Amino acid sequence: MEKTCTLLVYFDKGTPALANEIKEQLEGHDTERKIDAMKKAVMLLLNGETLPTLFITIVRYVLPSEDHTVQKLLLLYLEIIDKTDSRGKILPEMILICQNLRNNLQHPNEYIRGVTLRFLARLNEAELIEPLIPSILSNLEHRHAFVRRNAVLAMMSIYKLPQGGEHMLSDAPDLIEKTLIKDQDLSSRRNAFLMLFTCAQDRAVNYLLNNFESVSGWGDLLQMVVLELVRKVCRSNLGEKGKYIKIIVSLLSSPSAAVMYECAATLVSLSSAPTAIRAAANCYCQLLLSQSDNNVKLIILDRLQELKTSHREIMVEMIMDVLRALASPNLDIRRKTLDIALDLITPRNIDEVVAVLKKEVIKTQNKELEKGGEYRQMLVQVIHSCALKFPEVAGTVVHLLMDFLGDSNAASAIDVIFFVREIIETNGHLRESIMARLLDTFYQIQSSRVCTCALWIIGEYSLSSQEVEGGISIIKQLLGDLPFYRTAEEGEIVDSAATKAFSPGNNNASAPPPPPPPPTASKRPAILADGTYATQVAVPESVSTAPSLMATAASAAGNLRAMLLTGDFFLGAVVATTLTKLIFHLKEGQSSNVAINKATADVLLILVSMLRLGQSTTVPHVIDNDSYDRISLCIRVISSVDVGMRTVWLKLCRESFVKMIADKHHREMEETKAIAQELYAQPDDLIDFYHLKSRKGMSQLELEDEVQSDLKRAMGESAKDRDSGKKLDRVLQLTGFSDPVYAEAYVTVHQYDIVLDVTIVNRTKETLQNLCLELATMGDLKLVERPQNYALAPDTSKHIRANIKVSSTETGVIFGNIVYETSSVLDRNVVVLNDIHIDIMDYISPAYCGDVAFRNMWAEFEWENKVAINTSIQDISEFLNHVVASTNMKCLTPLSALEGDCGFLAANLYAKSVFGEDALVNVSVEKQPDGKLNGFIRIRSKTQGIALSLGDKITLKQKGGV
Repeated sequence: MEKTCTLLVYFDKGTPALANEIKEQLEGHDTERKIDAMKKAVMLLLNGETLPTLFITIVRYVLPSEDHTVQKLLLLYLEIIDKTDSRGKILPEMILICQNLRNNLQHPNEYIRGVTLRFLARLNEAELIEPLIPSILSNLEHRHAFVRRNAVLAMMSIYKLPQGGEHMLSDAPDLIEKTLIKDQDLSSRRNAFLMLFTCAQDRAVNYLLNNFESVSGWGDLLQMVVLELVRKVCRSNLGEKGKYIKIIVSLLSSPSAAVMYECAATLVSLSSAPTAIRAAANCYCQLLLSQSDNNVKLIILDRLQELKTSHREIMVEMIMDVLRALASPNLDIRRKTLDIALDLITPRNIDEVVAVLKKEVIKTQNKELEKGGEYRQMLVQVIHSCALKFPEVAGTVVHLLMDFLGDSNAASAIDVIFFVREIIETNGHLRESIMARLLDTFYQIQSSRVCTCALWIIGEYSLSSQEVEGGISIIKQLLGDLPFYRTAEEGEIVDSAATKAFSPGNNNASAPPPPPPPPTASKRPAILADGTYATQVAVPESVSTAPSLMATAASAAGNLRAMLLTGDFFLGAVVATTLTKLIFHLKEGQSSNVAINKATADVLLILVSMLRLGQSTTVPHVIDNDSYDRISLCIRVISSVDVGMRTVWLKLCRESFVKMIADKHHREMEETKAIAQELYAQPDDLIDFYHLKSRKGMSQLELEDEVQSDLKRAMGESAKDRDSGKKLDRVLQLTGFSDPVYAEAYVTVHQYDIVLDVTIVNRTKETLQNLCLELATMGDLKLVERPQNYALAPDTSKHIRANIKVSSTETGVIFGNIVYETSSVLDRNVVVLNDIHIDIMDYISPAYCGDVAFRNMWAEFEWENKVAINTSIQDISEFLNHVVASTNMKCLTPLSALEGDCGFLAANLYAKSVFGEDALVNVSVEKQPDGKLNGFIRIRSKTQGIALSLGDKITLKQKGGV
């Protein structure tokens, strides 16, 4: 069994020292070589070497040394060597060091005294300590604070020894209390108060209450221990917490950031009074602004997030203070700040919040701002949410955000255009101004995805004749001259718009190239159908490759033309759809047939030119079938006079979008209601009325605290065993009932660690000696503590707690055995334990992400686990609900898209782990003619562990019987 270790030193195993070399260096007279040898000896001992012959050498040659470094290394050596035999008895040779320790405790140098006292604080052998008690006590009066503070620590450690520590220092609390009263050194007083707090709590409480008014003047070290004492006392005696809360409030103005943080945390944990919560929130906000460490800011934001969950009304008052954290350049801090602020927005503060967000958006225009595009994207998303909750502010922000439609960060621009698309539908009075602004800024758009959405908006919401004509005009302008290409004489295919831009008549051309020579033509008479003659001109066609056309795409006159010339024919299909809708709008609002026919002819020419471009060899790839069919359909629809088709294009498409927005809002409302659902109390719970409360001898803070405690109890918010059934599910039987040792474990899973509370029962009639619970792990689990040996009497039980650290989201296994000895059997007995499987569901929780983010992560993540569907469930909706419940994930696909009974279903699920890992699941299921379900569940993640573990979980759970 490995022993506990109080010292850690890095050890290079490449060149281990030999015991003989160390011994020779120690026997010499060179102090530097002795120091080097002692360091090697300590490192070898820490890494498992025994070096049994070295002790006598050290006693002879190192013990008498007067060098301070040698003496310090000697004490480290004595700290880590075995001082007892296998039966727990002190080794005889240890007596040799007692006199040296006594001499050190009486040494004229304060450093030697201090390090020796620190060594004694780590010594657990009472037989070695007992002769040194008088010397330890004498150091309490030493003139140097370094000696006094270590003397107090040594006395505390000795007093806590299970082998008669209280008998060796029976008057220690009295001595320590006197030291606390008269000592002026902060560290000594802190150690003395900690000693009283640990070993004589009543004395510490009395001292604190007697010096209540001076607590704010104590140093930060002592104040931290005071707060720890207050937490412990208040948890054990809730009735007296009122007077201690006053102490905490007085410490909120401490100059120490650590004390302020602990005060705020203690105040929140002990009281629910509005005054106390408000003071704690103010303290957190001050720390958020004053601390420069990003990790500290993130921790404080986590605390504010917790306050927001339990005390939202109070946190609403602090929203402007929280938003000041946006001054930090760190994106994680900004993201957390915006998440907190978004839930605290009310009609009273919406204008102030939006004003701050607008200023931050303007700041992102600075080119020197690091990750300005990502920050702008976050701000756009928050403003989007604000505008949906409070439509009255949409008009103040939408035009500002539309300036960023041409942002080089495509994700930010997409969020802006999605925001514009939703606002123009939900805020009808802004339609005209948004349309005018969109047409003015359309040429700045650089992203194809943003262009498609902007074109859809132009096609749907251009209602007046002026808007329709403006939409057609801007599209024609950005597409440039038609056709999109022509074949030159030399056989080179060039962009016709680019050729025109460099024509001799163009005054803006900076360096016009020489015009190409006229094509070579052959003229000969031709006989027409009616018998007349005509002149026929034949221009020889030439075939060329695409690079010459591609070279001009970047310098094309408009963004639409440049994207089309690079082969983006999906955009071409959207352009065709938009122009078709605009023609329909024009026919409804325009009375002049001439204007309608002219616009229709121009649009048909554009559509035909796009089809010709797509079928030519001048683009990187030919047009896809879907885009070709879409553009062809637009040509047929424009050419026809079918009124029903016009209804489909102008009315039903718009209604589909309105329904999608309504479903989104309904889903958000349902989630808000679920979060806001309150706990209900029992009908016979006591209600304490504020106005009937006795106020005798109580301050306002104490009164508020008592009323809030009663109110929480009446509303059912106090801690109750509501999930007792789930708690019983976590009790695992580790051994059989017929085993001589029965064991069961209660598994508690926190975010980053697992706690096993193991109960071991001795069912024999013998005392079990050296009983040890040995555990091992498989997966990313790590044992924190080494096992200890226990003695267990007949028919008695022992509770053992084991801590296990978790480093990633994957299924882990804990296995082990119980080893013990009995007096009747010489060999050790072993009882093998059942394995404990750690469920991945304890680490992942449902989360939401947008469709765009889901697709991006799906394309980015490299680990995929494909699970075939094999279930007895025959209804596809029921199967989806079963998978969602079994995997603890959130279904991103709206319910409206899952309605109906078509025999096929596809849905996306999403969850996030406590370690920040994303888990993506796509369920594709089809109902076969025989009633069985068929299909696949695909899981993707950035790490292999979560993909495999989630796949195993789905395989186990999908049949519905587990």
